[in-house]
Amino acid sequence: MRRAERLFRLVNELRSRGVCRAEDLATYFEISVRTVYRDIAVLQGSGLPIEGEAGVGYLLRPGFDLPAMTFTFEQLDALAMGLSFVEVAGDTSLAEAAREVRGKIQASLPDPDTRKLENAPLFASRRDGPALPSMKLIRRAVRARNILHLVYEDSAGTKSVRRVRPLAIWAFTDGWLFAAWCELRNDFRAFRLDRITKIDETGDQFPDDPSQNLKAYLATKIFAVEMRSQKA
Repeated sequence: MRRAERLFRLVNELRSRGVCRAEDLATYFEISVRTVYRDIAVLQGSGLPIEGEAGVGYLLRPGFDLPAMTFTFEQLDALAMGLSFVEVAGDTSLAEAAREVRGKIQASLPDPDTRKLENAPLFASRRDGPALPSMKLIRRAVRARNILHLVYEDSAGTKSVRRVRPLAIWAFTDGWLFAAWCELRNDFRAFRLDRITKIDETGDQFPDDPSQNLKAYLATKIFAVEMRSQKA
């Protein structure tokens, strides 16, 4: 890890941990305690409000923040990979938004010539291509808590009509799911987008019921990773 990147990450650790011992920081960054002492001295010399001393611990005083749009190389790689996935797998509006985000962040970087986000050599692909057109409607419904009306076909080919309260969306290698509270089953269900034969907005909104929201859904641990095991 380059020293400049390590100093950046060191500031983040100090900000998130509170009081930090040099020994703990050395273990986390896989460096010597002496190197931690030197790095702290460099940061203090640069004007960062770090209090403490060797053998006691260090504390970054509240109120300090890093400049906006300052990323390590690893963080830029993570952004590039994530944006690439959205560009190839998201619906058309999400893909366009991802491209705009990529350009916006790149233009805001302090050293754009060396910290490349645009044209980064990190790519993503998806076997089934972009998300179905219904994804945009579902995303909007999750955000606004809009009830959806859909016709759904299960793995046996049986169709049913549902009113559902969409809670979250999952992307898999082979497709998409969205989790919802199903008013027909009076329970949580996960629906595969490729099995929805018809979907519409009802114009009705649902409340943030603690027994039927996303937190409650995740607590039930009914979400299966294998999409073929999902039966609505």
